[in-house]
Amino acid sequence: MDFSSSEWERAVAFHGHSCPGLAIGYRAAKIALRELAAGRAGDEELVAIVETDACGVDAIQVLTGCTLGKGNLLYRDYGKHVFTIGDRKTGAAVRVALKSGGRKEDEAYRDLRARIFSGQATTVEKELYGRYQQQRLQHILEAPEEEIFKTEHVKLELPEKARLFNSVTCAYCGEPVAEVRARVKEGRYACIPCAESYSRGWGATV
Repeated sequence: MDFSSSEWERAVAFHGHSCPGLAIGYRAAKIALRELAAGRAGDEELVAIVETDACGVDAIQVLTGCTLGKGNLLYRDYGKHVFTIGDRKTGAAVRVALKSGGRKEDEAYRDLRARIFSGQATTVEKELYGRYQQQRLQHILEAPEEEIFKTEHVKLELPEKARLFNSVTCAYCGEPVAEVRARVKEGRYACIPCAESYSRGWGATV
């Protein structure tokens, strides 16, 4: 896998830095696009379902063109490095899942990471962690595909294309809100934050 490829560089630029998590999404996106014989979506030709909100999702967005704003990136809060890409034109879909052990984490690495994120790491430990991260990144990008990922063609119920909705004005904060997301509070339109401010007076003093 070429670290200097323009796609990898674009993913790094979008994410802000290179890291093993970004590499997972990058490699998964490359696999899915190859299996689908598809290119980057300019509109909603592709749909991505991601089961994590971690770094790899940024690479999925850059390479597949599936984004939250276009409505063809769907997030499932499962905490798994699993990415399913579907092609509206052909109906085909590919699920790419990180295998257990695909990130090559051992106990020493986990202990070091804990010290880094707790702010207790020494300068030497920070340098060691940086080397660990680079080694893990290279492993994810360069190891045989079947060692890192499980790839399978799946049947996918593709969601309808994103819709545009009329807006209404929240009677409480005065801000516009999509009609489909509006609530009714005391007979008036309310956005979700304003509608959920009802507390039944718990904690009130008399």
